[in-house]
Order: sequence, then C-alpha cells, then structure tokens
Amino acid sequence: MTGVAALYRPGIMTNSTTPRRRVLVVGLGISGIATAIRLHKLGWEPVLIERAPERRKGGYFIGLFGTGQASARRLGVLDTLVDRNSPLMTTYEIDRDNHRFKGMSFVDAPGAPLPLLRGDVEDSLFSALPKDMEVRFATVPTRIEQGAHGADVTLTHTKSGTSTTERFDLVVGADGMRSTVRQLVFGPHENFLHPLSYMIAACVLRNPVQGYATHEGLVLAEAGRSAWVFPFANHNPTLLFSYRVDDVAAQFRGRPIESLRKAYGPEKAGSVLSHLLHEFETADEYLFDSTNHVRMPSWHKGRVVLVGDSAWCLTLYSGMGVSTGLAGGELLGDMLEKHPDDMERALTRWEEKLRPFVEDMQRDSLKARAFFTPANEPQRVFRAMSIRLMSNRLTGPIVKKVMRDKDFKAKMIDIVAQ
Repeated sequence: MTGVAALYRPGIMTNSTTPRRRVLVVGLGISGIATAIRLHKLGWEPVLIERAPERRKGGYFIGLFGTGQASARRLGVLDTLVDRNSPLMTTYEIDRDNHRFKGMSFVDAPGAPLPLLRGDVEDSLFSALPKDMEVRFATVPTRIEQGAHGADVTLTHTKSGTSTTERFDLVVGADGMRSTVRQLVFGPHENFLHPLSYMIAACVLRNPVQGYATHEGLVLAEAGRSAWVFPFANHNPTLLFSYRVDDVAAQFRGRPIESLRKAYGPEKAGSVLSHLLHEFETADEYLFDSTNHVRMPSWHKGRVVLVGDSAWCLTLYSGMGVSTGLAGGELLGDMLEKHPDDMERALTRWEEKLRPFVEDMQRDSLKARAFFTPANEPQRVFRAMSIRLMSNRLTGPIVKKVMRDKDFKAKMIDIVAQ
C-alpha cells in the first residue's frame, strides 16, 4: 500500500493469503457500495476508492421504487433505511403570486416510491459494508492497463500525489456521470455524454416557506423552468430548480445563483420564489449541474465494467436512477456467480439483460422531463390539466390506472436471474 493513504475498517486483514479475486470499485456512491457488497458476498475481495477526502453526507430527494426496494432488501439494507414518509405529506401547485391548488405528491406516483434522501441510502449501504472491506479516500485511478492475468491500475493519492500500481481481476467504474474510469478506458467524455439542455440546482432548505408546513411540498411549473420543494416526515424539505437552456456552458461562467436568477427572470419573483432563491444562495452545500444521458455501445471492455451513472445516467427525470444503480450492481454479482470461470460471458450476459431496461428508462425520462419541467406553454397547460385530473377524487384513480407504470417494467430486473 506504499504511497497510497488508506482508511481501514476495524478488523481488516492486510496480509490475507486467501486466494480471493480482487475487484477495484471506483466510487463510494450507491452503485459502487452496492456492487462491493454483492461481490463480497460472492467471495471476492473488493477495494473501494473514493476521490473525496471523506464520505459525503446529506444529499437530496430521491424516490426508491419497487425494484430498488427489492435489491436493497436482498443486500440487507432496506430495513435500515430511515422512513421519510408521512400520511400528512401533500403537495401544492403554485404560481408566483402564491395561488395554490392541490397537486400530486411524488409518493402518489405509480409504483409507490419511498421518499428518501440520497444520503439515507448511502448511509445504510456504508454501514452494511463488511468489517474486512478496505476503503481508501482521496484516491483516484490514473492509469489502467489490462492483460491476460488482470488489470494493472495506478492509484494516485490526490493530496500527496504519490502513486502505486496494483493488480485486480476486475475494475468497476461507479464514479458518476463524468467517470474517470470511463475516460481512461473508453475515451473522452464528449463521446458519451448527451446533453439534455436542462440545468438542475438543489439544496436543503434551512428555513421553511412561509405559510407552508414542513410536510407540505410545492411545485412552481412554468414554461421552460420549475421549482420543487420536496417534503419529508422528519427532515427539512429539499429544493430543486430545473430549467431549460440553449447554452449549457454559459451557465457555469458565473456564480450559480446568477445563472438561476437570470433563468427565472425577468418577471417579478414573488414571495415564494424569492425565498427559494435566497435559500439556495445562502446554502452551505448545493448541487448545480447540467443534465446528461450517458450512451455507450458497450458498458464493459475486458476486465473493466461501468455501473450506474458512469454507464447510463438516467437523470433525476426518470426517477429510477437509484433503483437501477442498486439493481445493476446486484445483477452484476448474479452474473459473475452464474459464470464464475468466464468473466467476458458474465459481463456480456449482465449487459444483455440490463441494457433494454436502461434504454427504455432513458426514453421514458425524456417524456417524464415534461412533468418536472414543461418545455413550453402547451406542455405547461397539458401538465396543469393532468395534475388537476390526477388530484381529483373522482378522476384521479382512473387517470392513474391508465398511466404507464414504470415500476411494473422495472420488475424485469427481478426476473433476469431466473
């Protein structure tokens, strides 16, 4: 381990002679930890590395659908997730003058997703890591060379700059939309990132919106832009801005709040939107980024495989990013278990089973984007009418029944190992 700072969990054995296959998992997020847990259960020796100097806490709203719940259960973490749901939870559609009408909460979506913070899932997964699993922070791969007997990976400590080269039987890139593993092995980001021409900004609200309880959510949806407040039973609400842009690069030239104020102007903001913009501007932590799909002809090459956002990046508009990240990591272990002596066969079968579902979810996310952020005035009007119909006591059940239940389709992941 010379030259690489490592954080060892209690009880780790650094000189084990057990002939276990080593796997390097790059990225201490949901997909990475889920994959490491599954492969450890299979008898592999995972080494988890993370660019950040420590675990990132918190996170913003996510919905965990049935497929993600099933994978979380099999990984042993479902029962440890914090219950953020509440029968009091409700959502209002509003305008800038704070006129409101009853809307549809995210938890009312088909498939009955669990409302969670992304950090809830990461916390549960991290706590479930075996005590003998090695986790190294402030560490990144800087070179990956593959051969018949393994992948030689140069690992560099981001603070000291020192490096070491180690051999692994498998390398899993779970390091996000701008994956370093993908760049090293498959090529530059521009070959695979497909911009959706939308920006997102998110933070946790420190101060509630005046006139609303913490269990009440808000949606301000206008042509080309929207603002969402997601409520929780036992946590401050989280805020999400989503808006359409013609020039993504221009959004990063100034401060994020400047881009936001321009995107939501020049009209008068009103009391609610003004409060939300101020909350974002003064937040200790926030997310500000463009939205992209990752599209690749193959998610694996030799002994390197990509999982989660590194491979596909469904975006928040799909609502299935976390669920698919969990299921994809679990399925990878299933296929390696089915084909223990043929890694290429295992990775090929994994991709064959998962790819149709992921590509379908990517297509669905382009349609669902109009629900989060209508692109134009006709979409806004149609969305408002749909929300009113779905929120109505008489018409709601009928409309929801004919809606496409994406979670039903997601059950195909649970069938793949049969």
